[in-house]
Amino acid sequence: MSFDHFGAIAHLYARVTYSKTDIMREIASLPVKGRLLDVGGGTGRVSSAIRALVDEAIVADVSFGMLMQVPRSTLKPVCGGSESLPFANNSFERVIMVDALHHVVNHAESASEMFRVLKPGGLLVIEEPDIRSFGVKLIALAEKLLLMRSHFLAPHEIMKLFSSFTSGEKHIRAQDGTAWVVVRKK
Repeated sequence: MSFDHFGAIAHLYARVTYSKTDIMREIASLPVKGRLLDVGGGTGRVSSAIRALVDEAIVADVSFGMLMQVPRSTLKPVCGGSESLPFANNSFERVIMVDALHHVVNHAESASEMFRVLKPGGLLVIEEPDIRSFGVKLIALAEKLLLMRSHFLAPHEIMKLFSSFTSGEKHIRAQDGTAWVVVRKK
């Protein structure tokens, strides 16, 4: 097993607040009745910021150290990798993944799993640093040097991950070094 970089910094990461709440609210069409799954959600910083906008929020992550920081009074932590999510088909009205896709082992399997657990009519939002920007290229280089096995995809490459199993609505929004890929399941 490789070193859990995130478990080692979880106590610090738990103090980081999510600064794009208004954009996520708009893009994910929140509030919504139902359940939200935050894949690769770590300490629950994003889910905590939007928790009041859904009936239930679940944080799935592979790092026990990160999940130990999740506020259990408002969020439900579940240990699980994005390539094999421990949930039934069509379980969530919203699925989000923020700043995590570049850390997963298999992008295509992760995309397939997130889409699988999304209910018909639901929205999947992937927020990633936009590798087309110079600052993000520096971050990508730093993560490589730290042996974090990161592999950043450009927004159009993320969109392609969903081309084989959805004909639903898809779009990209990019702003200030961040990109959001939004997919609605038919």
